[in-house]
Amino acid sequence: MKKTKLSAVLQLSRPVNVGITVISIFIAAFITGSLHPLYKVLVAAFAGGIITAGANTVNDYYDMEIDRINKPTRPLPNGDLQANAALLISTLEFTAGILLSLFINFTAFAIAFTISLLLFFYSFKLKRLPLWGNLAVSLSTAMAFVYGGVAVNRVRLTLIPAAFAFFYHLGREIIKDVQDMEGDSAYNARTFPLVFGKKEALRLINIVFLLLIVLTAIPYFARWYGGYYFLVVLIGIYPVLIFSMISISKNQSFKNLGLVSNLLKADMLVGLLAIYLG
Repeated sequence: MKKTKLSAVLQLSRPVNVGITVISIFIAAFITGSLHPLYKVLVAAFAGGIITAGANTVNDYYDMEIDRINKPTRPLPNGDLQANAALLISTLEFTAGILLSLFINFTAFAIAFTISLLLFFYSFKLKRLPLWGNLAVSLSTAMAFVYGGVAVNRVRLTLIPAAFAFFYHLGREIIKDVQDMEGDSAYNARTFPLVFGKKEALRLINIVFLLLIVLTAIPYFARWYGGYYFLVVLIGIYPVLIFSMISISKNQSFKNLGLVSNLLKADMLVGLLAIYLG
């Protein structure tokens, strides 16, 4: 049974990803010690969420043929929504997010415009190049924290969580590339695991996650963040990262890689909680 058009549009936006972006921007502002002016924080969170929806939608547009192999139940390969409609919707979402950023300040506008452009080119070209696409998505995710800091004019205090977000998403993006190797190979994509091999991709994931484990300990031992932060990291972040590394080393099936990727996505909320408590 086909979904309604609205349901298909919502699925294309990937509401969980949108929600994580909104929460990340709000928490980024909160951890600076100020939510003033509140309306700018709310506008930033809303604008970031809309831009994320636009990025996810245009990604499905350019990945439609690959998704016929990797994810045939997605709205476009499944026929729930026409490809041209998805492209129009993503354009409107990007435009709305960029225009909303004008109500914050010029720096926010510049970030929104640049990240929107980067995310579009990620789907158009960069995703199919080794590592460049992974770096583009990771940078865009990290900038959500900077964007929240810009809304309250306290950017410096958001740089640490931005760095954490960058490496966390870099590892997860490479896992997704390993998962999508079959479909990507059929359409001549040149992702990292296809160019350098699955073994090297798994090694890179381990390096990124081990580096992240070290980096997330620094704020506690440097006394930038408190004990509650490190407690949540010890209980809720490290076990997930270690489990992910072990799991993908033993089982690289499409299903298991998807489960690990979804686990990491869910654990982002735990990471946000750690930053909030810190």
